Amino acid sequence: MAQTRKIALHYLQHASWAALPPDDRELLELAAKAARNAYAPYSKFKVGAAARMESGEIIPGSNQENASFPAGTCAERTALHAAMAVLPKGTVESMAIVVPQVKGSRPVTPCGICRQALVEQERRQGGPIRLLLGIVKGPVIETFSAETLLPLSFDSSQLGRKPR
Repeated sequence: MAQTRKIALHYLQHASWAALPPDDRELLELAAKAARNAYAPYSKFKVGAAARMESGEIIPGSNQENASFPAGTCAERTALHAAMAVLPKGTVESMAIVVPQVKGSRPVTPCGICRQALVEQERRQGGPIRLLLGIVKGPVIETFSAETLLPLSFDSSQLGRKPR
């Protein structure tokens, strides 16, 4: 007999950027600034991300589209992979993600591929990545782990081996 299971997501919603500490506002501002460097001639949907490393260094990223749509890279993975290329043993403490042109009451959340990449990085570094998802002059969603957004993620145990 099947059992019904329930997944609950726990996150904070802040009314605005002003409700956050200065370090978090700075990270959101840098993500919004990174969105200006997005290459999005097809979708016109510019996304910026900024990853704060344990060392304090901040690595920005923006989405980079391609006429062959699957070949594009999202802002979150651009920032994440740049951070690991520069600081391969580094720890990503937090990441802000901003889509400046979005208005409304709910920030945009990462796509499924980015959620999986963020969760993989959490496992790689042995600790959570705090996410700040923001709208310019609007609310901010704060999660204490990327896994909050992907509770049934795929991992190396399903491959029958551990990463090297």
